[in-house]
Amino acid sequence: MTILPGKPWPLGATPRDGGVNIAVFSAHAERVRLCLFDDDTASTCTHELELPERNGNIWHGFVPGIGIGQLYGFRVDGPYEPLRGHRFNPHKLLLDPYARDIVRKPTWAPELLGYVEGEEDLSFNAADSAGVAALARVAPEHVESELLHGPEIPWEETIIYETHVKGLTMTLPGVPDALRGTYAGLATDAAVDHLVKLGVTSVQLLPVQTKFDEHHLVRQGKVNYWGYNTLGYFAPEPTYAARPEAAAAEFRAMVDRLHAAGLEVIIDVVFNHTAEGNRMGPTLSFRGLDNLSYYVARDDNPRYLHNYTGTGNTLDVRQPVVMRLIADSLRYWAGTLGVDGFRFDLATVMARSGQRVDMDGPFFLLLRQDPILTTRKMIAEPWDLGPEGYRLGAFRSPWREWNGRYRDEVRMFWSGENPSLATLATRLGGSSDLFPTRRPSASINFITAHDGFTLRDLVTYEQKHNHANGEDNRDGHEPNHSRNWGAEGPTDDPNVNARRRAVRRSLMATLLLSQGVPMILGGDEIGRTQGGNNNAYCQDNDVSWYDWAHVDEAFLEQVRALIAFRREHPLVSQRRFLGWAGSAGATWWHASGRPMQETDWHNPHERILGLELRAVDGADGLFLAVNPLDHPVVFALPQGAWDVAAPFIDLARVEDGLLHLDGLSVAALVPAD
Repeated sequence: MTILPGKPWPLGATPRDGGVNIAVFSAHAERVRLCLFDDDTASTCTHELELPERNGNIWHGFVPGIGIGQLYGFRVDGPYEPLRGHRFNPHKLLLDPYARDIVRKPTWAPELLGYVEGEEDLSFNAADSAGVAALARVAPEHVESELLHGPEIPWEETIIYETHVKGLTMTLPGVPDALRGTYAGLATDAAVDHLVKLGVTSVQLLPVQTKFDEHHLVRQGKVNYWGYNTLGYFAPEPTYAARPEAAAAEFRAMVDRLHAAGLEVIIDVVFNHTAEGNRMGPTLSFRGLDNLSYYVARDDNPRYLHNYTGTGNTLDVRQPVVMRLIADSLRYWAGTLGVDGFRFDLATVMARSGQRVDMDGPFFLLLRQDPILTTRKMIAEPWDLGPEGYRLGAFRSPWREWNGRYRDEVRMFWSGENPSLATLATRLGGSSDLFPTRRPSASINFITAHDGFTLRDLVTYEQKHNHANGEDNRDGHEPNHSRNWGAEGPTDDPNVNARRRAVRRSLMATLLLSQGVPMILGGDEIGRTQGGNNNAYCQDNDVSWYDWAHVDEAFLEQVRALIAFRREHPLVSQRRFLGWAGSAGATWWHASGRPMQETDWHNPHERILGLELRAVDGADGLFLAVNPLDHPVVFALPQGAWDVAAPFIDLARVEDGLLHLDGLSVAALVPAD
C-alpha cells in the first residue's frame, strides 16, 4: 500500500476523497507507524505504514484505498527512558486518542505492559500487544440524526435525574430483552414515560465514553460498572449499545428521542485521568504516544506521575494537546451527538497548574469563548485529591457546582447529628455563603448520588456494607451522616419503618423545596436499595440495577407530586438567595408565630422552622414548615388564610390559624382561595 503526506488536521482518522487522512500527536516520538487490520480477531496487522510527514508535533499521512470501517492502531518509536518520563515501546499497539469507534477493547494480559510483568517498570517488555490491544475503526464524520435541538431549559427550572444507562433499563418492564441495558433501551417508551411522568427535566448519565476495567476487578470477575475509567474520549461505550457496531448512531437516536420528550441529556465526563493508571499500569494509548505530554509527571522524578485523582495518573491540562483533546471531545459530543451539558468528574483538575489551582486558567478561558460549548450546561464536581483541591464555590459563572456541603448538612440535620437551624436555612435559601457573587442556581443540590448510599439506604444503615466489592469493606465514602432509626438493615418493626418512610419523604421534600438546582439519584423515587453498599462501582448486577419488581408505589407518587409542586411554584426556584438573616419576600418564622430572632438561630433547643415566601408583586405566596422532631408540633401561622398544599395533606392540617404538623415532616402551604 502507498501512503501520501496528507494533512495535519483534523486529528484522528478522517475519511477523505478516496482514502483516509491520519493525524496523531507526539512531541517526543522518533517514528510513528499506522497499523491496519482486516478484522477484530487479528493478532497481527496486514499493513504497517510509516507516517511520512511531521508538522510541528503532529505526525500525518493519507492512505488511498481505505475508508469507513477500516481497523487500525499505532506503533510509536522513541526513547524508553522511564527515569526521564519517556515510555515509548514500539511493540505496543496504541489506540488513537481521537477514535470515534472502538471496535475492540483491550484484554488484560502481560503484553499490555511496557515493562516486564513482575519486574520494575524500568525493565523493557518486547512482547507484542497487537493481539490483546484496543482497535479503532474509521468512522463517518457525521452521525445521522433527526437534528432535534435540546429543550434549552433555564437553570431555575432544571431538575436533574442522575442515572446509569444500564441500571435504569436492565429490568424495566416494557423494554424488549434485546434492548435492556442499552441506549436504545433508554429511548423506549417505557423508560421515557417514566422520566416524563416523574417530572424531571434533565437526564444526567454516568460516563458513556468508552471505558476499560481495572485489572484488580478483572481478576475478581468484576467490571467497572460506573465507568469512571476512560479508554477513549470520543467513542460511546459499545457495551451499552444494542448494536455495538453502530454505538454512536444509537446514542444519537437516544438523545433525539429524549429531546422529543422535552428532556435534556447531560453526560458525566472524566477528563481528570485515563485508564492507564500509574507507572505500573498498561500502555494502551497516551502513555505510548507521549507520556510526558499527556500526564503530569513529578518535576523531581519524572518516572512517577502526580496522582491528584486517586487513580494513578492525572491528565496535564497545561499542555495544549490535552486542552485541545478535551475541547474537541466536548464539541463532538455536543455538536455531533447532541448532548446538552456535561458534568466534570473531579473538575478541579481542569484548573491545575502543577501544585497550584487557577480558576481562571487557560482551559476555562477556552470554554468561555467556544461558540458551541458556551451554549451547553457545565457542572463541576469542585474537588480533587491534590493540594488546594477542595474548591466548592470557587468556579466562575457559567459553571454550576455539586454542592457537597448541601448533601452533608441536610443529612446531618435530619439525622439529628447537627440540628442547626441557621445551617439548614442557608442551604434551603440557596447557599449564599458559598456562592455570594452568583445566583442560587450555581448550587447543584443533592442528598444522594451514584457515589454513596441510596436514599432508602441512608435511612436504613449507619454503617457501609461493601464486602461484595472485595476490599474488606475498606472502600467507600465516610462519614455518611446516615441513621438507621432503630435497626441496622431491613426490619419488620413498624415504628422503625414508619420513621424511615417519614424521613425519606422529608429529605426529598427538603431537596425539592430548596433554592438552587435539585439533583435526584435515579431509583430513589422507587425505593431502590443497594443493601448498604455505598460504593457499588463494580456491581454490574441487581445490587445496582433498579428493582422494578418491587417499586415503592406510594413513595413514587409522593416524589411525582413534590416535583410537580416545585414546577408549579417558581418561588422555590428563584434567582435570589434567601439568607437566614432575611431578605425581601422571605421571612423566617418561629413556631410561636413571630419572625425568627438572632438568638433563635443559635439556640440548640430550637428545632422547628417556618419560611414565608412572597412574590414581589404579591400575587403568589408559600409557607414552608420543617419539623425534625419525632412527634407532632403546632405552628402559629402568619396572617392570612392558608391551605395545606396537595402533596402534604396527609401530614398536616390548618385549624384556627394554627398548623398541626406530623413529626419528622416537611409541609408547604398556599394562600387559601
